[in-house]
Amino acid sequence: MISEKIKNAGVIGAGGAGFPTHIKAASKAKILIANGAECEPLIHKDYELMLNFAERVIDGINLMLESTGAEVGIIGIKEKNELAIEAIKKSIKNNKKIQVKLLGDFYPTGDEFVLVYECTGKLIPSAGIPLDIGVVVNNVETFYNISLANENIAVTEKFLCVTGAVNNPTSFFAPVGTQFDELVKIAGGITVDNYALYVGGVMMGELNLDLSGKVTKTTSGIIVLPKHHKLITRKNQPENNFHRIGKSACDQCSFCTELCPRYILGYNIQPHKVMRSLEFTKSGEDLWNEFGLLCCSCGLCTLYSCPENLYPKEACDRAKASLRVKNIYPTKNFDVKVHPMYKHRRTPLKRLMKKLDLLTFEAKTPYKEIKFNPKKVSIKLRQGVGLPSVPCVKVGDRVKKGDLIAKIQENKLGANHHSSIDGKIVEISDSEIVIEA
Repeated sequence: MISEKIKNAGVIGAGGAGFPTHIKAASKAKILIANGAECEPLIHKDYELMLNFAERVIDGINLMLESTGAEVGIIGIKEKNELAIEAIKKSIKNNKKIQVKLLGDFYPTGDEFVLVYECTGKLIPSAGIPLDIGVVVNNVETFYNISLANENIAVTEKFLCVTGAVNNPTSFFAPVGTQFDELVKIAGGITVDNYALYVGGVMMGELNLDLSGKVTKTTSGIIVLPKHHKLITRKNQPENNFHRIGKSACDQCSFCTELCPRYILGYNIQPHKVMRSLEFTKSGEDLWNEFGLLCCSCGLCTLYSCPENLYPKEACDRAKASLRVKNIYPTKNFDVKVHPMYKHRRTPLKRLMKKLDLLTFEAKTPYKEIKFNPKKVSIKLRQGVGLPSVPCVKVGDRVKKGDLIAKIQENKLGANHHSSIDGKIVEISDSEIVIEA
């Protein structure tokens, strides 16, 4: 069965949270969606993957169509990406079960809830998942990996792009566990003296102040920016500052709510009310926090909507964490209706990039085929949703690229992991396995 091959190969979602793909492959659905929307500013790796490896992507979709029993496969691609669309359509050939859905260039087109609605006209229930309405969604790179898994090839490499303040923005395959400093060398080095980087995107990614991070199966890209860039200075401060500033300055204009992509889809997420929890801590804090439970952390409210440059997204993150401690979670609700202003309040990507002062860093990231053999990799035992995997090697063992080094815990949610280089196991900890060539 393909689901078993996917499990053995260690395939997880290549974008987003990294949900184990074998679980989705074993489910039954009516519609299969391939997410090629790619809406994070400056990141173009999915475009390059579809352009250069369309046949693999289509093969993976066909395998998942068979596995899930879905009646149709829909590939969501932004209309502006004409060459990728052409490559995908050419690979589809006469397959009537697969179709392309052209999407607008707005943020966040690739959000699962937005994508499902744009492709099907259906709304995922509040606090639900696509499968609740008979839909399975995977990133296009995940389908690429499914195709390889069918040939018993494990996930040992990640397709990503390196862009921003580098000499040669580019996309390429890197062994899982590679340190970031190796990646920027491939991109021709950094063009500024003082820098920081966003891993996965400036909107929903993680801020790193150095190049010591490691590639995982969900790393989509690295964006290098000058350390004085406003996105870096805004993010690089203590969390308490976000809430202190919001407590003193929020005037409840509600722009954060009115432009929220989940709110305009019809979900009861209201960041401006969550901001009240920063002040009303003695009475009603939990009430206000509940308006943040459905937040997807896309960052639009913090980085685009708020006219006072406050931090409603971070307030929502705080709200969700506070309520989780008290075992308060959102309830599933199928009665969701799209806001009448949905099509008129979507945020154009170019306008977002202008607001974020990123247009000067916009560049193509053409695919580059390289032979890249790092001297050391550090492979995390937990790289997505689920529990850490259990090492099945010991220090001193010699391994080949593709050898299984960590297994899913029995009857638990997780993923297998494999060596990404030929080498020797030199360290095993609770969080990672280190291999030296």
